[in-house]
Amino acid sequence: MVQETGKYAVITGASSGIGYEIAKAFAGRGMNLVIAARRKDNLEMLKREILEKHPDLDVTIRNVDLSVSENVHQFYEGLRDYEIETWINNAGFGSYDSVADQDLKKIGAMLHLNIEALTILSSLFVRDYKNVEGTQLINISSAGGYTIVPTAVTYCAAKFYVSAFTEGLAWELKETGAKMRAKVLAPAATKTEFGMVANNVSEYDYDKSFGTYHTSRQMAGFLLELYDSENVVGMVDRESFNK
Repeated sequence: MVQETGKYAVITGASSGIGYEIAKAFAGRGMNLVIAARRKDNLEMLKREILEKHPDLDVTIRNVDLSVSENVHQFYEGLRDYEIETWINNAGFGSYDSVADQDLKKIGAMLHLNIEALTILSSLFVRDYKNVEGTQLINISSAGGYTIVPTAVTYCAAKFYVSAFTEGLAWELKETGAKMRAKVLAPAATKTEFGMVANNVSEYDYDKSFGTYHTSRQMAGFLLELYDSENVVGMVDRESFNK
């Protein structure tokens, strides 16, 4: 049920990892939430966890696979009754393999989700809310969206798009005098399910692969810092792991 008063943060990819922690972080700010992802059970667990601490909030679940093109517009249209203050395009996944050997079906789904869905949802949100005071669009890119990582060329290229699109949008909004702000967070290695999905494995050792990495909770904290700032880019250094 939509709250009669109170604005909402929409978070895609909220069923695990960074998105899961972002939802809890915004709940801590007293923000009503729309949490979206493919795994309904995880979303319901997140909702219970939030409401135990913040029973006065409204937490709405949207069970949707945004890698399927026709679902993207339906998802957005289903939120017409909500007053949205912040939209966070966090949904996405990676693929680690050489270009010659990469799974093209997986790559197709990745491009649909990481690029197409993000672009459509960003565009619709900007169209409806660009002149609403206090609104923010935050897209999640990657440190790989600013440097090429061997065996992850296609993933990095997709994140280069996210970075360029969002930075360009931020410039466009500012130049046209819009009230909305667009921002991009570029995480370095963060311990989530990303490693397993990107490498097609059931277990992934972040200690062995990276040595140094952030937790999802730390990354959600970085996002809140970006949210509170006037910065367009929140870059996490791949070497020092400082923001």
